[in-house]
Amino acid sequence: MPEGQALSGLLWIGLFAAAGLILLFFLIFILKQYQRCPSNRILVIYGQVGGQKAAKCLHGGGAFVIPLIQAHEFLSLEPLVIEIPLEGALSLNNIRVNVPSTFTVGISTDPVLMNNAAERLLMLKENTIREQAQDIILGQLRLVIATLSIEEINKDREKFMTLVNENVAEEINKIGLELINVNIRDITDESGYIQAIGKRAAAEAINRAKVEVAQQEREGAIGEAEAFRQREVRVAEENAKAEEGRKQADRGQRLALAKFEADAITGEAESQRNHEIATADRAAETAIARKNAEQSQRVQTAKAESLARQGENTSSAEVAESDAKLAEVRAEAQRRSDVARAEAARAILEKEREQELARLSKEIIAPEEIRKKQVEIAAEASAERQRREAAGEADAILARYNAEAEGVRKVLEAKADGYRKLVEACAENPQIAPTLLLIEQLPELIKEQVKAIANLKIDKITVWDGGRQSAGGKGSTSDFLSGLIGALPPMHELASQAGIELPGVLGQVKHGQPEPAGSSPPPAAAARESQS
Repeated sequence: MPEGQALSGLLWIGLFAAAGLILLFFLIFILKQYQRCPSNRILVIYGQVGGQKAAKCLHGGGAFVIPLIQAHEFLSLEPLVIEIPLEGALSLNNIRVNVPSTFTVGISTDPVLMNNAAERLLMLKENTIREQAQDIILGQLRLVIATLSIEEINKDREKFMTLVNENVAEEINKIGLELINVNIRDITDESGYIQAIGKRAAAEAINRAKVEVAQQEREGAIGEAEAFRQREVRVAEENAKAEEGRKQADRGQRLALAKFEADAITGEAESQRNHEIATADRAAETAIARKNAEQSQRVQTAKAESLARQGENTSSAEVAESDAKLAEVRAEAQRRSDVARAEAARAILEKEREQELARLSKEIIAPEEIRKKQVEIAAEASAERQRREAAGEADAILARYNAEAEGVRKVLEAKADGYRKLVEACAENPQIAPTLLLIEQLPELIKEQVKAIANLKIDKITVWDGGRQSAGGKGSTSDFLSGLIGALPPMHELASQAGIELPGVLGQVKHGQPEPAGSSPPPAAAARESQS
């Protein structure tokens, strides 16, 4: 084979091999552009997808992604659990409620919703999607609560859940999400109104149950009384029939026996009367039982009504207490706000005061402080001078008092020495010393007694003479002056009034002794008046 043909053959083989490799790479590339969609994801093809659509969404299956003019991404269908800690939502009757809840959402497989998700959620992170959904849910939940009262939210939970599902689902569908589940964990309010409603409902249910129990007890009592009455009537009837049978037998016997006929007739009449009496007694007992049942029923009904009213009063009191607490909270908040404003104003005033004080200290107070110091120094010097002068005067007074005390001491020592010498001089007769001392004090005693009666004004003196004679044969009237002198207080009483205690050698006065019989004034036999 010629060399040129061999080279040409090799060239063609190389060309075919290269074409095969290119074709193989192209096929591999084409196969890679075919994207399959898992069941838990949505395939989003964007770019030139034809028509007016911005993206093409597929759930399941697969599709070719044209290179350069198309691209693809996936959206997860995994559900998102969103916690909604809703607090302080304002209801229709202006009571703020707390509705903590959990919402489960996810991207929908509905064609319209898939396109919405592709337009608004594509390539967003999970946290971003959760935040968007949380904001939408929170707003719609507040909107639903604002259209309902507390009573509707608490009693008709089905209506509340329906409104929440409708409003939330409609809004999150706009971004391609669907509402999977709603879980309302609890519904409370800040003022305790829902709790009060629950307590009232519980009290009402208890009261209704008590009323129903009372009604059943009443019906039972009535049925029992009716059965008792029927039993008594039936027994009475049977007894009457038996008695009648016996009387019939007796009557036949008495008819057979002619001599006992009158007795039989009398016995029948007596039996009939007893039967009537027994029937009347049973009827009376039945009426008494019926009255007792009715009375018990009324008592039970009254008790049930009383308990119902107590429950209503308790509920009303709790509601009032709740309102009072709410008013207290609002007043406390207002007070804190006022205090905060006052504190801010006070801080501003304090700052202005400090600035003003700084200015005054610089311009006015500094010179005044200098003058004040000068005045204080002068005052302290004057006070020190006065203290020294007062100390000198006190020392002079103390010296004078010491001199006077020394003089008194010497006088007392001289008196004591005189008293001692007086006692020594009366050694043979010690009783003379107190007498001499008493004689020495008599002028002072007389002076004090005269002072006691000096200012007395005596217009007249009336002497009652009982006609008795004295030892000298004189009458009371003629011995008036001597009786007047004798009527003066004795020496011991005079000394006691002067504050002097006489020695024991002069005798003692026994207080509380009864006066002699002759000391009481006798009945007046004659009266004489002497004008002074």
